[in-house]
Amino acid sequence: MAAAVEQALVPDPRLVDAARRAAALHGWEGATLQRVATAAGLSRMTLHRRGITKDVLLRWLAESLETEHREAMWPALTATGNARDRLEAALAGQCEVVENNLELLEALGRRAHDVVYHEDDRPALTRDAFIEPLRRLLIDGAADGSLKEADPAETATVLLNLVSFTYRHLRTGHGWEPERARRAVLAIALEGVAR
Repeated sequence: MAAAVEQALVPDPRLVDAARRAAALHGWEGATLQRVATAAGLSRMTLHRRGITKDVLLRWLAESLETEHREAMWPALTATGNARDRLEAALAGQCEVVENNLELLEALGRRAHDVVYHEDDRPALTRDAFIEPLRRLLIDGAADGSLKEADPAETATVLLNLVSFTYRHLRTGHGWEPERARRAVLAIALEGVAR
């Protein structure tokens, strides 16, 4: 019953933003409901009365990341030109999503990251919401001859992780500027799939 109530809750943008800020400051494990409530200018009891749990907040954060990812992929999916060029645009869009969420992605612990991005079964692929646009472009590229033929779901999972994690590490671990990190990561990622 509690899970059904949690599923029915409509995301509150103020709480999503507060959860992002609390996670950036304290890590996901340290982003307590009290800290999220304080960041939102609410009491902890208000969250409790509304049925807001950390699982609800994590689901809302995941939905927010999915929406941002989908919006970043849309121009590449609807563009003209060969699939290799469109894939490059999509991967550049993925770098932008990571850039916009650097603090949150750094703050998510392993369990929270898995909830957002991975299927439940092991070995897992990345959830369809994140790999489907890349999978589609890989299929188009095999058809138009601009990309190598490969398992599209597996290759999309590898590309998404390669680009996201490496870009993030170059930005946060090495302090590279966004353009330098994006250019370096995309050159290697595209070389692996282009004909």
